[in-house]
Amino acid sequence: MSRLALLVKRPRRTLGALATVLAAAGLTVASGANFNASSANPANTFSTGTLSMDNSAPNAAIFTASNLRPGQTSVGVVDIKNTGSLSGDFTLTSSTPVDSDTGNKLSAKLNVVVKDCGTFAADDTAPSCTGGAVKYTGTLAQMGTTGHEISALGNYAAGDKHRYQFAVTFDSSADNAYQGDNTSVGFTWNAA
Repeated sequence: MSRLALLVKRPRRTLGALATVLAAAGLTVASGANFNASSANPANTFSTGTLSMDNSAPNAAIFTASNLRPGQTSVGVVDIKNTGSLSGDFTLTSSTPVDSDTGNKLSAKLNVVVKDCGTFAADDTAPSCTGGAVKYTGTLAQMGTTGHEISALGNYAAGDKHRYQFAVTFDSSADNAYQGDNTSVGFTWNAA
């Protein structure tokens, strides 16, 4: 009997032999040598910075001006420092003044000038405010209202410290209607 007749007579054996030959051929083709390389960057670390501030008069008035007479000026200063690790844009906002006499508002007769005296370090002498950059000028009543916003104070780098001077002058046009009046206002320093 010829080989071909023998293969046809036993098809399962023939298919099994053929599958074995094909598998051996596939392993031979796939068993070639390959080069491999790898590189790792373990322990990647991420952290956030901080934005915080120090106020030389925290939770206290910058100044209290009492017994003012028309034309008199009172001055107060405060130091604001970026104590965080990030730079930030600093601003100043004011609350609405609370006047003792709502008819003759003292806050409308108090002229305010806020100056940035400049930066200084803890071991430096604080700057004088002669010629400081004016950040606000207007009445206390107008402060923070439309058209009279307190301007942005600027970007403080980490560790920057600025001195601000508040000069308040009781308007010389005030008359007897303002005697014995008082007003109060709050200021808030912000950083973003």
